[in-house]
Amino acid sequence: MTEVSISDRVWPLSRRLIPLLVVAAVLLLMGFYSVTDVGRLADNQALGGADYVGYSVCHRITDRSFSIAGRQLPLCARCTGMYLGVSLTFALLALAGRRRWAYLPPLRVVLVLLGFIALLAFDGINSYSHFFPNLPHLYEPRNWLRLATGLGAGLAMGIILFPALSQTLWRDQQPRPAVGNLRELLGLVLIASTAMFLVLTEQSTILYVLGLVSAAGVLVVLTAINCTALLILSRRDARATRWQQAILPLTVGLLLAVIQVALISFLRYSATGTMTGFPGM
Repeated sequence: MTEVSISDRVWPLSRRLIPLLVVAAVLLLMGFYSVTDVGRLADNQALGGADYVGYSVCHRITDRSFSIAGRQLPLCARCTGMYLGVSLTFALLALAGRRRWAYLPPLRVVLVLLGFIALLAFDGINSYSHFFPNLPHLYEPRNWLRLATGLGAGLAMGIILFPALSQTLWRDQQPRPAVGNLRELLGLVLIASTAMFLVLTEQSTILYVLGLVSAAGVLVVLTAINCTALLILSRRDARATRWQQAILPLTVGLLLAVIQVALISFLRYSATGTMTGFPGM
C-alpha cells in the first residue's frame, strides 16, 4: 500500500500544484498589468498597481485622500487607516511569534474593538451627511479623523481575522488569544498611533511606503477570508503542521484575491469611467 504523506492529507497533490500555482500567479499579474496599463495611469508603476487594488474597495474621492505632491494615495484617508491597521496587526502578531495562537480576545478587549468600529461608523455617517447640505452635521469632517477611526477599525479587523485564519489553517494551534489583554491592545494602539503620526507628516517617502502597505492590507484581508472559507468548504481545515503545507491554501487565497480585485475594478471602471470618486464628483 502506498503511504500517503501528511502533505497530501492536508491538500491532495500539493507538491505538484505549487509550481503550477506560482506560474499561474505570475501570468495573472502580468496579464493584470498589461490589461490595466498601469504605467499610463501613474508616474510610479507600484502606486499605479496599488490604485487598482484600492479602487476595488474604496471610493477614492480625491479631497478625502492624502496625496504625494498632488498625486493621491491608492486608498482614501479612512481606508488607508483601516487596511494599514490590518497590515500592522498581522505583521506585529506574526513577529511576536503568535502565528498559531487561535483564540479570539477576551470579552473586555472585544468590547473595546467594537467601540473602535462604532467610532468609525459614527464618523462615517457624519462625513457622509456632508454630501447633503440640508442634513444636520455634528462637526466638520477631517482626514485625520477618517484616518484615526479607520486605524481603530483596522486593528479590530486584524485582531479578529488573524486567529480565525490560524484556527482554520493549523493543526497544532495554540489555545491562546492572539491579543490577550488590554495592555497588549494598548501596545498595538500606540504603534498604530505612530503610523498615524507618520502619515500626517505628509512626507513623500513615508506616504509612499505606507500607501503601499495599506494597499497590501486589502490583499491580506481578502487572502485570509478566501483561505479560511476554502479550507472550511473543502473540509481540510486545521491540518497543516508546517509552513510547506500552508503554502498551497494561502497561495490559492491570494490568487482569488487578485482575481476579485481585478474583476471588481474592471466592472467599476466600465460602469463609471473614472478611477477617482464617482462620476460628477
